[in-house]
Amino acid sequence: MSLRLQVNLIITMLLALFASVLIWLQIDNTRRSVHEEVVGANVVAAQLLSRMQWVYGNSGLAGMAEFLNQVGRIRANEVTLLDDHNTLIYRSPSALYKAGREAPQWYSRIVSPPLPPKDISLPNGRIVLQADASRAVLDGWDDLRPMLWIVLAGFVLANVLIYALMGRALRPLHSLVQGMRQMADGNYDTRLTGLSGREGRQIGLAFNHMAQSVQDSIEAKRQAKEAALALAENRELTQMIQDRIERERAAISRELHDELGQQVTAIKSVSLAIARRAAPIDPGIEQSARLVVDGADQIYDGMHRMIARLRPLALDHFGLYDALIDLLGDCQLQHSEVGFAVSLPESRDELADLDDALATAIYRIAQEAVNNALRHAQATRLEVQLSVVALGLKLTVTDNGQGQLAQFQAPGHFGVSGMRERVQALGGSFALAQAEPCGVSVRVTLPMMKKQNNA
Repeated sequence: MSLRLQVNLIITMLLALFASVLIWLQIDNTRRSVHEEVVGANVVAAQLLSRMQWVYGNSGLAGMAEFLNQVGRIRANEVTLLDDHNTLIYRSPSALYKAGREAPQWYSRIVSPPLPPKDISLPNGRIVLQADASRAVLDGWDDLRPMLWIVLAGFVLANVLIYALMGRALRPLHSLVQGMRQMADGNYDTRLTGLSGREGRQIGLAFNHMAQSVQDSIEAKRQAKEAALALAENRELTQMIQDRIERERAAISRELHDELGQQVTAIKSVSLAIARRAAPIDPGIEQSARLVVDGADQIYDGMHRMIARLRPLALDHFGLYDALIDLLGDCQLQHSEVGFAVSLPESRDELADLDDALATAIYRIAQEAVNNALRHAQATRLEVQLSVVALGLKLTVTDNGQGQLAQFQAPGHFGVSGMRERVQALGGSFALAQAEPCGVSVRVTLPMMKKQNNA
């Protein structure tokens, strides 16, 4: 059932109740008037007939009948004359007032007063006086009937008017329902305009504000989804680039080791041979050959350092555990004035069979964090901690240098950006924190990934 019909039914019931009260007040007023009139007429008629004994004494029942016939109909009363054998001698004539018409029985039962008949005894008979309120009741009914028609017509007109007014008043709600249906169908650009009335305008403003908020939310979610997809693609691309870089570094390190290393070794061997042969003949040639040998040794040492920076051999051959030991050991040898505190898992097996991308990321992040602390922060103490946690691997590198977090937020710190990109590409978390009392702490958590055995 619609709201319009419900409200209309409520108002109809109230109008019906009001009309019923009016009609009942009219009927009750008529009932009181009829009761007063009929009772009064009945009392007067009874007193009058009771005083007519002299008529009977002079003329008997016939004279009494003649008298009653001359009196005619007494208003609001029926007079019957009976002899001592209950034989009808006289009955009041029918009423000429509104002859042939009667009020409805239900109305008569409500309005007519319940008066019992009165017997007036005579020596050879009796007079029966019965109150007759039919004419008074009919008058009341004639007065009530126009009122009933007026109430009925007013009731119908009021309902029609109220129904029309309710339709006009509830028109904004119909527009609101239609707008909500359009929103449910995905038309988020739906707006309500031209609603009449103060409440209609308020409904329109509230709906339009809600629709705009929903549209903005949907658009924000769409953009967020696109951004998430783009971020996932960027992370995948970053990981692919990192993998490609690592492969190129490994290839370059192999080329340096295999090609350049052999050539430098050959130059050194030839120079040594020349130096030995030229020693007894020409000391100058021997010295020059010795200089070539020394230069070859320097090239060879530099090449090995370059190979270690490009791709640590320990990481490929021995795993992350030994690669970190080797890295931190070299740093400690080169920076003997710095104190190192290293904490690694107790067993190498905990870091065995790690995925190459994960092992490389941990190694490179540790390498970058340690180098930053040694080169730029002027640290005198470094703490490196790698542990296996429920989420995977957790790496923490903390120094006591002069670094401040604000410095890392300024543009140009590509090392921090590179570490963050490596972590994000693998779905981990990266954080920088200010150490106490001084220094910076790099905290990295990466999900555990093992090598996949291809059978």
